Amino acid sequence: MRKTATGIIKIAPSEITPYEVYLSRRAVLAGGLGLAAAQAVGGFSSDAFADAPGALTYVRNTRFSTTESPNTYRDITTYNNYYEFGTDKSDPAENSQKFRTQPWSVSVGGEAEVTGTFSLEDILKPHPLEERVYRLRCVEAWSMVIPWVGFPLGDLLKRFKPTSKAKFVAFKTLYDPKQMPGQRSAVLDWPYEEGLRIDEAMHPLAIMSVGLYGKVLPNQNGAPLRLIVPWKYGFKGIKAIVSINFTERAPHTTWSLGAPGEYGFFANVNPEVDHPRWSQATERRIGGSLFNSRRPTLPFNGYADQVASLYSGMDLRKFF
Repeated sequence: MRKTATGIIKIAPSEITPYEVYLSRRAVLAGGLGLAAAQAVGGFSSDAFADAPGALTYVRNTRFSTTESPNTYRDITTYNNYYEFGTDKSDPAENSQKFRTQPWSVSVGGEAEVTGTFSLEDILKPHPLEERVYRLRCVEAWSMVIPWVGFPLGDLLKRFKPTSKAKFVAFKTLYDPKQMPGQRSAVLDWPYEEGLRIDEAMHPLAIMSVGLYGKVLPNQNGAPLRLIVPWKYGFKGIKAIVSINFTERAPHTTWSLGAPGEYGFFANVNPEVDHPRWSQATERRIGGSLFNSRRPTLPFNGYADQVASLYSGMDLRKFF
């Protein structure tokens, strides 16, 4: 067992991943949390949500994972963009701890045969979880490597049987200013909205995440359900999702409406398209030394071989 600031956590020896096995020396969790990641293939267990941060049952997906060393749990959970809980990087971790993720439901509508309101358990039940170690690149020119736990977004969307009119998928975050103090300010037009083209959403790299580092997703990282699209800038990764809507036309998205000259709908990582106020040619890896942490930005965040064909013939400077 391991003593933490909140008490005693009992961890079965069979649940503990050996230090040397877990990708790199960075795998020890900071903040007093033990790494309890089961290795067997299996489905989602709703019990994990009742006792967060509970261990999740998942299998590692090496096909889509980077071999780069992941950031520490502390890096990932204390340096966040999540304006619903504040605009400073430390605000989400400080202001989201009482955020309630149970019960939770997701409404599905638009150009699909199966629509309605579904509980989180309904959404997750058919989907075995897998861990993928992905780069996350933010438009502010910083990056992390994160071991996300989730399932392919496309597998979920297919269950709703989108019609031939469904060209895009729109997502919406919970709007609850009582729980989300950042929504009391006018920094953005709430609730937060994002979207993908249907072929992007169906690409096997895109996932719905419910956890990281083998644990249930922390509130500050988007619990209970968030989107991960690793070849795009981080603001596409909408958090605390309560709505999925299939549309014929490109949906409104929060940042592309609020600052259209700075944040485009596609948001593909592109070192040749700078933000108007800073260069995107290099990035700073959070957690690295100040003297050697900058590195060249990779097209499509290093996933060009898998996704560049989605944008064949497009002017990526115009459709940024």
